[in-house]
Amino acid sequence: MPGVRWGSAANPFSPAYWAARCAWQSETGPKFQMRDGCLVEELGFCLLGGYGIRYEMNSLAFDRLKSQGVFDLKSSWPEPSIAELLLQPFVSQDRTIRYRFPNQRAQRIARMRASLIRTDFLSLSPETLRNTLQSLDGVGPKTAAWVIRNLLGSDNVAILDIHVVRVCQLIGLFPAGTRLPRDYQLLERLFLSFAQKIGARPSLLDEAMWSEARTVLPRRLLVDTAFASKDA
Repeated sequence: MPGVRWGSAANPFSPAYWAARCAWQSETGPKFQMRDGCLVEELGFCLLGGYGIRYEMNSLAFDRLKSQGVFDLKSSWPEPSIAELLLQPFVSQDRTIRYRFPNQRAQRIARMRASLIRTDFLSLSPETLRNTLQSLDGVGPKTAAWVIRNLLGSDNVAILDIHVVRVCQLIGLFPAGTRLPRDYQLLERLFLSFAQKIGARPSLLDEAMWSEARTVLPRRLLVDTAFASKDA
C-alpha cells in the first residue's frame, strides 16, 4: 500500500507490529467491545457510548439499564423513565461519577425501542440492515458496523472509532483531511484492504488497535515514523 511503511514488529504501532499482534491474538479471538447480546442490547450499548463517554462509563450505564429491563421490548419504558435511570449517579472505583448525556441518550434509546417494535430488522439482508440501522437517531456508520460485526460475526466491516483512526493516520494508511463520519466508507475500504495485506482478520485488528491506543496514545505520540522502506 503506497505510503505505508512495513517497519519492524519491535516498533510499536508499525504495520509489522500489528501483523504480529494479530497473529498472537488469534488464539483468543476478537473481543472488541463485544456484548454477546441481541439486537436491542447491541444498539442500546452503542447508543450509550460515543464521543465523550469512556468505555467504562458506557458499560456501567448499559448494565444498569439492562438490569432494570429497559432492553426488554415487551416492557414499557417511556423516555423520562430511562432518563431518570441515567441521571442517578454511578459508583466506579470507590468514587461517584455521573453520566454525561442522560436526556439525549434516553431519547435515542426510547426511539430505538419503538423502531425495533415496528420493524423486523433481523429479516433484512446485511447491506439493507446496515442502511436501516443508520436511519435510527444516533446511529452512524461506526455503530451500524459494530452491530453487523457482533450480530453476524462479519469481517466485512470495520469498527473505526477515534482510537483506530488515530493509529491508521500515524502509519500513513488514512489520507490527511479525511473525516468521520463523512469518509467512513473510504476509510473502511482502506482498513479492510490493509488487514488483508498484513494477513489479519479485521475483527482482530480493529480490536487490537482500539485496546492499545486508548491507553497508550493519550500519553505519548508513540510512533517512530522512520519505518523501513518496504511498503506493506
